[in-house]
Amino acid sequence: MSCDLIGGKLEGCKSAVGGLLAVYFINFDDLDVEANATFGSTHESDVITAIAAGSTTLYKFELKADANSLETNIQASRENGTSFFNSVLNIAIKKQDTKTTKNIKLMSYGRPYCIVHTRGNQFFLMGLQQGCDVTGGTMSAGSSLDSFVGYTVTLEANEVTPPNFLNASTETALTALMGGAITIETT
Repeated sequence: MSCDLIGGKLEGCKSAVGGLLAVYFINFDDLDVEANATFGSTHESDVITAIAAGSTTLYKFELKADANSLETNIQASRENGTSFFNSVLNIAIKKQDTKTTKNIKLMSYGRPYCIVHTRGNQFFLMGLQQGCDVTGGTMSAGSSLDSFVGYTVTLEANEVTPPNFLNASTETALTALMGGAITIETT
């Protein structure tokens, strides 16, 4: 049966760290990730080992605050015989400017892929089949001199699998995983 377990897990060392370093957005229409991805085999079949991206732009947003998170909720119903994964990405982008406002507006209209880079140097892909949707957020000018000024954005992806691991631990490895022909834009 395809839903049988494949192994257990020992208690790990206390060496993990939480938080996010950056998120990269890819316009959904620029790349069919699922069709162009190569997946691992056996127990690593949910790991993406290569994406034939061609000439594609990744839009990088650095995330330095602790207000950023990626949570995946398992949605399973024995009654309906269904299972899916709801991933929620919350990001806080500091300072307001016209380009970022425009990007958030366009992100809200579209359904980009999201590549999330964690402080533990793992990369995850959200929205493999359907992309991600902006489901909320704020543009804040703050109320006092020390208030947050910027944007909070919530993106969600509902998929049949949790966010896929990408076989990369650095931005250089991410570029190589995507065929090397990508551009990473930060401004």
